[in-house]
Amino acid sequence: MIDHPKNVVLLDLDGTLTQSHPGIFAAVAKAFEAVGRPVPDDEELHRFIGPAIVESLERNGIHGEDLDKAVEVYRYYYSTAEVFDDPNEPGKKVPGRLYNSVYPGIPEQMERLREKGYYLAVATCKPEPQAIAVCDHFHITGMVDGVYGASMDSSRLDKDQVIRYCFECIGYDESVGDKAVMVGDRWTDMDGAAATGIGSIGCRWGYAEPNELEDHGASMIIDTVDQLAGAVDTFFAE
Repeated sequence: MIDHPKNVVLLDLDGTLTQSHPGIFAAVAKAFEAVGRPVPDDEELHRFIGPAIVESLERNGIHGEDLDKAVEVYRYYYSTAEVFDDPNEPGKKVPGRLYNSVYPGIPEQMERLREKGYYLAVATCKPEPQAIAVCDHFHITGMVDGVYGASMDSSRLDKDQVIRYCFECIGYDESVGDKAVMVGDRWTDMDGAAATGIGSIGCRWGYAEPNELEDHGASMIIDTVDQLAGAVDTFFAE
């Protein structure tokens, strides 16, 4: 818990803080192969970034026992199997979650936000243990005040559920002047913010499709990482 009132900046992980598509795409391909289904094309693979893996698999027609198997295989290759080439350390093999990199400029922007006294929290639809492992590995944990994600039992999947969970954990209370903004690159972030009654900042450097952020009601949209801290200042000043 922290003193009130507080200004809370919720930050999506994949496509906002990290360029995570290599590991996600590779693990998704393993999942489709395991259930004998053709791997989606690149356009559809991009849609896997943001929503919970269960939702994306179901959208592609995988249900029942195949769904359970696909999720299990995805999580194995994403979280455990060290079979992918580490883009940050040539010659090393890593699981999908570390086949990943922090966007240039993010550490500097996070430092600026911390200096201004914002409460920073990662809020992701990635299962929380996976999110914590990624944040620890890429030193994001030390840049924020907390890491909040989906549950492993599927009881907390959607971004609005993750946001409410985060708020409950930190004692967020609008009635005493707390205010929050969701920073993310996909419709899930914009919709999650709207469903919980907070504002949103859409990031074009991530994985959004054309007009996606506009169509889902982003309060603000920024094009480059170096605009992040300034956009947050503007949001809370309004």
